[in-house]
Amino acid sequence: MTARQDSRRTPDPYLAGLTMLARRELSAAQVRERLERKGFGRDQVEPALRRLRRAGALDDRRAAHALAHRSAHVRMHGRLRAVREIERRGIDRELAASAVDEAYRGIDEDALIARALARRRRGQVESGAERRRLHRYLVRQGFDGAAAAAALRTRTRAAPPGDGG
Repeated sequence: MTARQDSRRTPDPYLAGLTMLARRELSAAQVRERLERKGFGRDQVEPALRRLRRAGALDDRRAAHALAHRSAHVRMHGRLRAVREIERRGIDRELAASAVDEAYRGIDEDALIARALARRRRGQVESGAERRRLHRYLVRQGFDGAAAAAALRTRTRAAPPGDGG
């Protein structure tokens, strides 16, 4: 058996990590978890992560910025959800918050809320129950509760007396 054939049989965690990172930006925690799921031991994973960092393929700061940009410009999430999503991927809060601040710089949060609402509802909000449902939706999307309530007030049809809404 040649060395080349043997290398195909013995998977390399570094190459597996490169393959993962070629598809999308991932945090070190995500790459570690995926390599361990593939059956690599910790004694193989840690050196591979160090090598990926040295090669510039693995960078939590770059991953945080990519995730924050996606939250702001593609997903249309609020800042709070963006930070939570980045933290969930194993990136520390300070780095997550910094990346979100940069990605959301210059974005009009009211316009972002309006776009998020447009995905759920066109036109005026007809009832108090619908307004409460939409408010919960916006808060889950990571928008400030007061900003969500203000946006909904401008879109709520005046309730007739006794509507309770």
